[in-house]
Amino acid sequence: MTVLEDRIEMAESGDELTLDMMFEWLDKMPVPEGYKAEIVGGHIFMTPQRDTHWDIIADIYDQLRTKYPRRRLKSDVRIDYPGHLNGFASDVTLLAEGAAKNSKGRWRCEDVVLIAEVIPRKTADNDYGPKRDAYAAAGVPVYLIVDPYSGEWHLHTLPKDGKYHSSVCFDFGIEIDLTRTVVGLVLKTDDFPRG
Repeated sequence: MTVLEDRIEMAESGDELTLDMMFEWLDKMPVPEGYKAEIVGGHIFMTPQRDTHWDIIADIYDQLRTKYPRRRLKSDVRIDYPGHLNGFASDVTLLAEGAAKNSKGRWRCEDVVLIAEVIPRKTADNDYGPKRDAYAAAGVPVYLIVDPYSGEWHLHTLPKDGKYHSSVCFDFGIEIDLTRTVVGLVLKTDDFPRG
């Protein structure tokens, strides 16, 4: 059965669309190698992973590994978030100590303590808008957006009532001081590539 046939069958049966159904469709679709697929607000987005993005992701991961074990760090792993059909595969996710998978075998958004997203140009609005809002609604304590196009990083903290109440933005080269957050370390940005 094709993806289109699945959609028609679902529409005819009147079943409600779910994230699981949408990810099943993605599994059947020919997602090109080197692309990341996410579902934001019920819409599927596929974005290419560029060298610049990967270098920043690897840099953040390596710096977090100086303090955290590998089992607490995830990249491009589906985690479902509050809101309408939000299944994200964040660039870097730090899980809380003792985090456990839910009954479906997925990590719980309640156990996420840091998200770092390196934005692609075409879907940047998702990272600055609906994804930020979903992370805040889930109570993710630290949300970091790294923008290689502007050469800036944006840090969002203090989630309450579905919003982040503290946000700062600086250029690459300025350290990201997370010592007063649950993360408890400083991320250097000197080597983050631009563009």
